[in-house]
Amino acid sequence: MDTPKGSDAGFIVKYRQEYYDLSEFMHKHPGGINTLNGLNQADMTARFMKAPPHSDAAMYLMKEYKVKSEDPRIPMTKPRHQARRIDNGQDSQERSNESEDKNNNQLDESMEHLVDWSKAMLPQIANITKCYDEWVHKPVDRPLRLFGPWYLEMLTKTPWWLVPIFWIPVIIRFAWEDIHTSWNDKSQLACVTGYFLFGVLLWTFLEYTLHRWVFHIKLKCNSGPWICTFHFMIHGLHHKVPFDPMRLVFPPLPGAILATLIYYPLSYFLIQPRVVLSGALAGYLCYDMMHYYLHYGNPSFRHIVHMKRYHYQHHFTHQDLGYGISSPLWDVVFKTRIHLRKLKYQLRWS
Repeated sequence: MDTPKGSDAGFIVKYRQEYYDLSEFMHKHPGGINTLNGLNQADMTARFMKAPPHSDAAMYLMKEYKVKSEDPRIPMTKPRHQARRIDNGQDSQERSNESEDKNNNQLDESMEHLVDWSKAMLPQIANITKCYDEWVHKPVDRPLRLFGPWYLEMLTKTPWWLVPIFWIPVIIRFAWEDIHTSWNDKSQLACVTGYFLFGVLLWTFLEYTLHRWVFHIKLKCNSGPWICTFHFMIHGLHHKVPFDPMRLVFPPLPGAILATLIYYPLSYFLIQPRVVLSGALAGYLCYDMMHYYLHYGNPSFRHIVHMKRYHYQHHFTHQDLGYGISSPLWDVVFKTRIHLRKLKYQLRWS
């Protein structure tokens, strides 16, 4: 991987006639950091067009890294990676432009003028309801303030390590009594284990249903301001700013409220509901940690690499598919699975 010559040199690439600094994006790139090898201070247009077509969301995100033409980091000489001539004499740059037009991968016109990013975002959602669904699925990479008051804003930001610190004692507390009383009875212990695993399975179903039918509720241009604001608060903001590290896991307080609302009705129908709840919370904890790792981790195991690619496809290409995060099980059952193409090489993110 090319390294900048100076600490502030950035990772400058040329695409068509514009320059972009990808230094803050390299480790977030859904296609892996190794696919950017050799592109520092180079023209990436030809390689870009040889790659699988990029989605409209990806092209929109690209504008976040554009640098001004007078930026001193832009090379004054021609890039060292010159486009080769093709057999018919047509420059590969021109062929790339034609391919781009054909694939409809032009850089979208920005919609960010509709909101003021220097102010709290949540109160502004009511003003863009007619185009909210389109706007929220055009990702950006910039700081987002949800609320004006600092004490409310603080509650919306959660470091990943706070989630296991909060939930592991709760999981142990709910399961401990039943495990302790059945420890010397193998058959009873097997039942407790079975109920715990059922809770884990139950969580995967809740994860899918919440993600598909609540977080991705179908919005229309005439959807009211309250429904759009609610959607943005619970999930839309994650699609708008997918790389915000403080908003990748669910805050414990609203998580506890949601768990309580789900648990009490089900407790009337479940056998050993506390053990089932413990299993469901364990499944949730794995889900939240998995979600954070899929965005910021550098997996080497094939399955985790697959899930990272799978989740990025949900973000940038198929927002109406791929609702499973910890497992694609229910995507298979409900036929919302994303089929990924096979790769000839292993992707890396560091």
